[in-house]
Amino acid sequence: MRAVILRDFGGPQNLQYVEDFPMPEIKEDEVLVRVKATALNHLDIWVRMGALALRPELPHILGSDISGVVEKAGSLVRDMKEGDEVIIAPGLSCGVCYECQSGHDNHCKNYDIIGFMSKGGYAEYVRVPARNIIKKPANLSFEEASSFPLTFLTVWNALVNKARVKPYERVLIWAGSSGVGVAGIQIAKLFGAFVVATAGSEEKAKRCKELGADMVIDHYKEDVPKRVRGIFKEGVDVVMDHVGSQTFWKSVECLKRGGKLVFFGTTTGSEAKIDIRYLFVREIELLGVYMGPRADLFKITELFERGLLKPVVDKVFPLEEAPEAHRYLEESRHFGKVVLKI
Repeated sequence: MRAVILRDFGGPQNLQYVEDFPMPEIKEDEVLVRVKATALNHLDIWVRMGALALRPELPHILGSDISGVVEKAGSLVRDMKEGDEVIIAPGLSCGVCYECQSGHDNHCKNYDIIGFMSKGGYAEYVRVPARNIIKKPANLSFEEASSFPLTFLTVWNALVNKARVKPYERVLIWAGSSGVGVAGIQIAKLFGAFVVATAGSEEKAKRCKELGADMVIDHYKEDVPKRVRGIFKEGVDVVMDHVGSQTFWKSVECLKRGGKLVFFGTTTGSEAKIDIRYLFVREIELLGVYMGPRADLFKITELFERGLLKPVVDKVFPLEEAPEAHRYLEESRHFGKVVLKI
C-alpha cells in the first residue's frame, strides 16, 4: 500500500513516501479502514522528532486524526459493513480495566494514541479496534471529518469536564488560530462564555472573531497578562494553555482568584517556573489534560452533525507532500487544521 513512513527521528526530510508498505492484517475484533484523509497534529511533529519519552519502532506511520471507509470488519464485529463512512477515535485503551469500564479510558495504563506508538493514518489503510469506529457525519467531507477528533476531544475534556465552563465566564484561549484554538473558541462559546483569544496577526485575529471570539489580543505585540488585567481587573475565570513554557506563568497571571488553568501540549518547551505561594493564596486550580474519554467524541460528533460545531480546514496536501505539510504546520502558517488527502 502507499504510505509515508518515518524512517528516522528528526526533520521533515525523514518522512519518506513509499508505494509498497505491507498491508495491515486485522484481528477478529478489529476493522480495516481505507483512509481518505488524515489531519496533522503537533503530536505528529513531536513523534517525528523523537522528542517524547516513548518512541515508536521504526519504520513508523504517523497520523492520529483519520476519516475513511470500512474496507473489512473482523468476524466478531457487528453493525459495521464494507463501505461505511467513518471517523476513528484516536485513543487506544485495553477496554477491560477499571478506568476503561468506568468511562475514563484515557486513564488506562495501556493508553496509546493512533500514530504515536501504533501505526497511524499516513497510509492507504489502517487497522483499529472496532470500538474506535464512529459513523462519519454525512454533512462533512472526509477532509472536514478528519479535522476534529483529537483536538475537539482534548478541548472538550479541558473546558467541559475539567474547567466546567459556565455561561458568562471569561475564558482565555492561547493561539486561537491553532487546531485546538479553533476548538476552544467554539466550545467555550457553545457554553455561553465570553471568549478572549490570542493570535499572531491581524488576519488571524479577524478569523478568530469570525469564529466567535469576543476579543483578540496579539500575543506578539502585546503583553497578554497586562492587557487582560487592564480589561478585567480581577482576571479571567479560565485559561486554556497548550503552548508550554513561554505562556504557562503568563496564564496563571491572567487568572482571577479561584480561577482554573487547563493545560496540555508543550510546543515551546515542557519546563516552567512557578511561585507556589501565588497559587495557594489565590486558590488557583492547575488541571492537566491528556486527550479525553472516548464516549465524549460521540457527543462532539453529534454537535458537528447538527451544525453547532464547525470544522476549520486550512489547507489540504496530497499524501506524498507530507514533509511540506509538516513544514507548513511548524511555521504556524495555518488557521485551523492541515490535512493530508489519501
